[in-house]
Amino acid sequence: MKMVTESEWEVNVPDKQLKDKVYFENLKSVVIDTEMCSRCLTCAAICPGGITVVNNKVDFPDYETKCLDCGACVRVCPRFVYEPKSGLGDYIEFTAGRSKRFAGQDGAMVTEFIVSAMEMGLIDRGLFAGRDENWATEMFHVRDSEQLTITTLGGTKYTFADVLPELKKAVMFTKSGVGVIGTPCIVSGIRKLQQEFPIFREKVKLVVGLFCTENFHYDDISNFLKAKGVDFSKLVKTDITKGKFISTMTDGKVKFKVTEAEDIVASGCNVCTDFTAVESDASCGSVGSAKGFSTVVVRTEVAKKVIEFIRAKGHADFGDADPAQLDFLIGHKKKRAENIKR
Repeated sequence: MKMVTESEWEVNVPDKQLKDKVYFENLKSVVIDTEMCSRCLTCAAICPGGITVVNNKVDFPDYETKCLDCGACVRVCPRFVYEPKSGLGDYIEFTAGRSKRFAGQDGAMVTEFIVSAMEMGLIDRGLFAGRDENWATEMFHVRDSEQLTITTLGGTKYTFADVLPELKKAVMFTKSGVGVIGTPCIVSGIRKLQQEFPIFREKVKLVVGLFCTENFHYDDISNFLKAKGVDFSKLVKTDITKGKFISTMTDGKVKFKVTEAEDIVASGCNVCTDFTAVESDASCGSVGSAKGFSTVVVRTEVAKKVIEFIRAKGHADFGDADPAQLDFLIGHKKKRAENIKR
């Protein structure tokens, strides 16, 4: 005889500030209309209705009639009840690394982390942000290192990517687990998803964060770069280093101070204080290490096992990294956010 038992699932949904409005309108009022939204799309990844992006803003067309008022969007939004993260964060190891197998913007250690985690059996796929011929981002589910011969998967793209909507798809199809790469706001979104929905805790096994000062909407930055003389048909890579935005083309470079682009920085970036992705398993960037190396901040036991695997296999060279070199950019983000509040 089969026994039927009842189970209880308790869900805590943040209080509505607009009591008589649906939850999306509360999200709109608190986060989107105030320009706090980071465009992480955690809400879009979990919404059963129709949250999307319209004209560079998170939106829900016809939400008055289509929103189910389930509260999922506010449960996972990292900025509905915003607790800013900052500093270097907790870590087990602070080092510099350069992959012997992959080429990247610096030391290609982000790629090395994901591929090594696949080889360990920790995950069976990694989410990478690639780009098309016009440098608009597009997401790839990498399941084999041979896919990384696609050169557009490497390098930094200073535009938003739809990481978290793709993560929703990835957790549906993975068998062993998913590895994700993302900026600090993406990492915060993943942690909220894991906090609220068990499937993300079970399936997302490795989160690699990227050092980040700001990001741009594709239309804004592409038009800005074209006005500066960048030819996208010749563009090889973009980089921000020592306060300069550098666009490297096949026939030359276009350089300018990052501050020249401050008017097109996405508004949600201005309230962010997290430079080092403190909630990640490991975070990487160029600041703090020698040219050609990635600074690697190993934060959790999962990331420690991956970097131990990389060392044991001889997949990377390692060197010293200086945490003090990150202080300026950590402070810069905090100061910028404080100025916005004023």
